[in-house]
Amino acid sequence: MYEQYYIDKEKEIKLDDMKPILSRTDLKGNIRYCNTYFQEISGYSEKELLGAEHNIIRHPDMPKIIFKLMWERLKKQQNILAVVKNKSKDGRYYWVTTLFEIKYHPIHKTAEGYLAIRKAAPHNAVEMITPLYKKLLEIEDARGIKESELYLREFLEKEKKTYDQYMEEIVNHEGVVMKFLHGMKKMFIY
Repeated sequence: MYEQYYIDKEKEIKLDDMKPILSRTDLKGNIRYCNTYFQEISGYSEKELLGAEHNIIRHPDMPKIIFKLMWERLKKQQNILAVVKNKSKDGRYYWVTTLFEIKYHPIHKTAEGYLAIRKAAPHNAVEMITPLYKKLLEIEDARGIKESELYLREFLEKEKKTYDQYMEEIVNHEGVVMKFLHGMKKMFIY
């Protein structure tokens, strides 16, 4: 059974499946835009969020290796999908499926920041990812992030999947999640 902090429904924020959580950052991860649903769920005001580092909502249950992987991919100008546990200002948490995407200047075509499009993570995805994240955290605490990364690579090799294939498989029930995220991407005007 999972540790209490992973399944404490008293502290879990129930997200609206039809509302996206949107944010945009600069290349350093400082928030430049956040929609009202992001503000509502996170418990932070727009004033508190704008200019803040995006890790303001990072939950301590999240393994550092996931964010290391995310930043490596984004710096190579590769988008990434992840299941993330975030923390609100009051200490509650919420699970999201997040598509992190590079945003380019419309004229110069140079990377100018990142867009994060989130929706409620499917329950089965949370159940599948929780034991993996717990193990990665244990390894990071005991032996560091390099060992955590090695474990993640070995885990994916055993699954015979890339990271992207694994994420798509656990979150993308009948293609609904990806359709939603890509639909939001098309609608997002900045």
